[in-house]
Amino acid sequence: MFSKVLVANRGEIAVRIFRSLRDLGIGSVAVYSDVDRTAMHPRYADEAYALGGATSAESYLVLEKLLAAARATGAGAVHPGYGFLAENAEFARAVEQAGLVWIGPPPSAIELMGSKTRARQAMQAAGVPIIPGTTGPVGSVDDVVALGEEIGYPLLIKAAAGGGGKGMEIVGSAAEAARALEAAQRQGRAYFADASVYVEKYLEDPRHVEVQVLADAFGDVIHLGERDCTIQRRHQKLIEETPSPAVGGELRARIGKIATDAARAAGYRSAGTIEGLLAPDGSYYFMEMNTRIQVEHTVTEEVTGIDLVRAQIRVALGEPLGMAQEDVRFRGHAIECRINAEDPSAGFFPSPGRITLYREPSGPGVRVDSGVEEGSLVSPLYDPMVAKLIVRGADRDDAISRMLRALGEYRIGGVTTLIGFHRALLSHPCFRAGETCHGVVESAELAAQAEELSAADPAPAVVSSGATVERVTFAEVDGRRVEVKVHVPEPPYRDLARRRRERAAAGGAGSSGAIVSPMQGTVLDVKVAEGDAVDVGQVICVIEAMKMENEVTAVVAGTVSSLAVAPLQPVAIGQPIATIEPAA
Repeated sequence: MFSKVLVANRGEIAVRIFRSLRDLGIGSVAVYSDVDRTAMHPRYADEAYALGGATSAESYLVLEKLLAAARATGAGAVHPGYGFLAENAEFARAVEQAGLVWIGPPPSAIELMGSKTRARQAMQAAGVPIIPGTTGPVGSVDDVVALGEEIGYPLLIKAAAGGGGKGMEIVGSAAEAARALEAAQRQGRAYFADASVYVEKYLEDPRHVEVQVLADAFGDVIHLGERDCTIQRRHQKLIEETPSPAVGGELRARIGKIATDAARAAGYRSAGTIEGLLAPDGSYYFMEMNTRIQVEHTVTEEVTGIDLVRAQIRVALGEPLGMAQEDVRFRGHAIECRINAEDPSAGFFPSPGRITLYREPSGPGVRVDSGVEEGSLVSPLYDPMVAKLIVRGADRDDAISRMLRALGEYRIGGVTTLIGFHRALLSHPCFRAGETCHGVVESAELAAQAEELSAADPAPAVVSSGATVERVTFAEVDGRRVEVKVHVPEPPYRDLARRRRERAAAGGAGSSGAIVSPMQGTVLDVKVAEGDAVDVGQVICVIEAMKMENEVTAVVAGTVSSLAVAPLQPVAIGQPIATIEPAA
C-alpha cells in the first residue's frame, strides 16, 4: 500500500521510527526545522525535507508544510510519532484526504479521546470505571462547590482538551474553587485553545498505571500488560517500569480487560494507551487515552519482544495483528529513565546547550533511544529530552541494579541532565520498596543527593571553581591509568552559565528583592498581584520553557511592590519579573 513513510517529528522518536521502517524495507523521509538542520534525525533517514522556521509553530506544527513535504518526496504514508500533531484529528483527516495513509488511529477515535468530557461519557456508557466527578463541562464556581459538597474534597479541575499534565488544578476547599477554576480555564485556553473544564475527585497518592493496547481493522484488540508511571514531577513522567510492583496476575487481567473494553468503545485501531489511576484500595479508574505511541513504549517492547512501531505500520498496511491475547508473554522487568536536560538542583529548570561529550552505556539488557550525539544542540525551543535509557533484568531488583550501572556509565557533557537525579532516586528506599515515593521526587534531600552523585562522577566533566575549572579525566602514567584534574581558566560563557544557574536556584532574586527571569520562556501563570504579602518560597509566577513548567519563587519575605509580567507573555533571561519590598 505504501513504500515510503514521512515521519512528522524530530529527535529520538523520529530515529526510533526510521529503524523500524528500515527493518521492514520501507523508505523513510525526515522533516526538519532550521534549528534542526544539523541534527541527527535528518541524516538518519533515507531522505530529508526542510520545513523552514525555527519554532515548532513555524515548522513541525504546520500541516500544510508537512503535507507539501509528503507530496514532494512521494511518501505514501505519515507517522506522527508523539507530541506535536500526533493527537490532532484535523491533521489525521488532512493526511487521509490527501490520499495518504495515516499510521495511527482513526481521526474519530482521536477526536473522541481528545475531549476528556466526551471520553468520560463514552467510557461510562461502555461500563468502563471512571473517576467520580462530572461527565460534562463545568462553567461556574457554584458547580465546583456543589460537587465538593456532594463527593467531598479535594477535587481536581482538568482542562477538557488537556493532556501531559497541563490544565490541572487541585481544589482543597470551597475557598479555593474560584482560583483553581480560573487557572485551569486559562491554561486550557493557552495550551489547547479550549477553556472548557470538568471536575473529578482527587485521589490521594494513587499509582499511575497505564495499559498498552493494540487493535487492528478486523476487530481484534489485545493488551500488552501495564506500565507503572507513578514517578512524576508536576504530572510529567520521569521513570516508567513494567510490570508494576503493585500489580499481580489477577489485577493485570482485570485492568487489561478494562483497557481493551475502552479501546473497543472508541472504535480504536493501531497502538494506544489507556491511562488509569490505581487507588490504594485496589480500585482502578480510566483517566484518559493516549491515541499515539508513548514515550515509554520501550519498556513494553523489552518485556514482550513486540516492536510496537512495527505493529503500527503493519496495521496501517491493512494486516491483522497476527496474535491473540494468550500469545502475549512477559519476560523479566524493564525500567526506563528519561534523560532530560534539566537541573534538579535549580528546581528542574531546563538546561539547553551544546552537547560537548556523549558516551552511551551498553552491555546485556541495556538500550538507549537517542536522537543526539557529540556536538548536538539541545535547543530551548523544543522539549528537554536528550535520550531514553532502558534496561531489562530478570526481576525488578536485577533491573534496578542494571539501571544504576548504566546510569553510572552514561557520559553527557555541556548540559546538565537528570542522570544524577535518577541515580539518587533509584537508590532511595522508597523506590527500592516499590512505593509511590510521594513527596520524595521534589525533596531538597533528593536534589542534594543528585548533585553529590553528579559531582562525584569520574567521567570527563567540568566543575566550577571560581575563576578556574577543574577538568577531570582517564590519563596514563608509567603504564597505569590514573585520574587527574587539570585546572584551566574558566571561559566567559561558562561563568555566565554558572551565574545563571545560581540565579535560577535563587528564583532570580537579588538582595534588593528584585526578581528576574532565570530562563527564556513564556509566563504561564502569575500567582501574585501588586500589594500582596509573600513569604520566602512562595510562587511568584510559572514560566514554561522547553515544554516544562518552572516555578519562580520569592527568596525574601515582604510585599510585592511591582509586577512586570502577565500570563502568556514571553520573557528572556534576566528580564524583570517583580520587586519585593522586604518586610521590616
